[in-house]
Amino acid sequence: MDTIFALSTARGKAGVAVIRISGTRAGPVLSKLAGPLPKPRQASLRFLKSDDEVLDEALVLWFPSPDSFTGEDIAELHVHGSTATVNAVLETLGNEPGCRIADAGEFTRRALENDRLDLAQVEGLSDLVEAETEAQRRQALRVFSGALGDRAEIWRKDLIRAAALIEATIDFADEEVPVDVTPEVRDLLAKVRADLAREADGVAVAERIRDGFEVAILGPPNVGKSTLLNALAGREAAITSSVAGTTRDVIEVRMDLRGLPVTMLDTAGLRDAGDEIEAIGIERALTRAENADLRIVLRASADEKPAVDLREDDIVLVSKNDQGLGDFSALTGDGLEDLVDRVARHLESRASGAGFAIRERHRRALLEANDALGIAADQLEIAPELAELIAEDVRRAIRALDALVGRVDVEDLLDDIFANFCIGK
Repeated sequence: MDTIFALSTARGKAGVAVIRISGTRAGPVLSKLAGPLPKPRQASLRFLKSDDEVLDEALVLWFPSPDSFTGEDIAELHVHGSTATVNAVLETLGNEPGCRIADAGEFTRRALENDRLDLAQVEGLSDLVEAETEAQRRQALRVFSGALGDRAEIWRKDLIRAAALIEATIDFADEEVPVDVTPEVRDLLAKVRADLAREADGVAVAERIRDGFEVAILGPPNVGKSTLLNALAGREAAITSSVAGTTRDVIEVRMDLRGLPVTMLDTAGLRDAGDEIEAIGIERALTRAENADLRIVLRASADEKPAVDLREDDIVLVSKNDQGLGDFSALTGDGLEDLVDRVARHLESRASGAGFAIRERHRRALLEANDALGIAADQLEIAPELAELIAEDVRRAIRALDALVGRVDVEDLLDDIFANFCIGK
């Protein structure tokens, strides 16, 4: 395989830029640039030279195979972060025989191919690079650390044990098996099925943590929806006016709310539409509100009927008027902190339901395994003599778990996954 190299930090001026080299020629190239290889995993200050010309004074690190990120020999050059310095070093590396610039995500792909990471960890790393909030960082780091793979390995061992017990009855079909294995197999299948169902149920919440919760602000015209959105956003994100129907479309503002990614939705005022465009805006408002994770329903007064049929978890508030009546004032900020607390508590409660599986691909693999185990469990009760079929359903569940972490049947997914990585990662 070619030795690959790339800038692993962002382009542009910086104090330090990191250039990574991976492959069989990483050691010879590093020696040519910086002299004798430093001790593994110990930084050494060196002059980088090309044909006796000094390119930079840099910190160099050496990670010999297999104890490196990719599982191959890796060299890292921590150079000064000017554009000219980075370009000079990259040009020098590009002139080395057998070396080429890395494709997007190629370092991580080699880590997967060399069993340094499983596929779930790769996806966790992608999310970690993209994380914007504390909740996203924690969730991505948990998956990148191998938590989902570890759980899948526990389930896999339990199912291998169950399959072995079932197949023992096949091997001894003409003899008396010393122990009835059915109770142990039943318990193993039930335990794994419960875990799989729980993990699958948590995927929707985990996706919300990754993509962002949606909170819709609803109410009649001129009740203060846009003013509230601007107050929460800390900027003039929406036009405010005393003219009814100013907001015609859904206005979205993404924010970090107590560590959670949240998209606030300012919607059109709910009333009998005055024209076709306003009617479309109201229809969109109702549609987005129906799918939102939480709704803040505003009223002009305590005795005013809410503009929508309320859900159990709706936050219903009265916007303060000139006399200071109501629950909050977006203009003065009075009551806003309490509102933020209520929203945060609700979303934190939702977020607590997330497990280690964080993507739709994970959910499908978990449900496929669970379905196979459900069939096996049913047959175990109805027709335990069909041991071959029961064992095959258990093996089908094992294959689904293998696909979850990338052991089998994932080649068609890799190009799509790694397309989201930057070059240098």
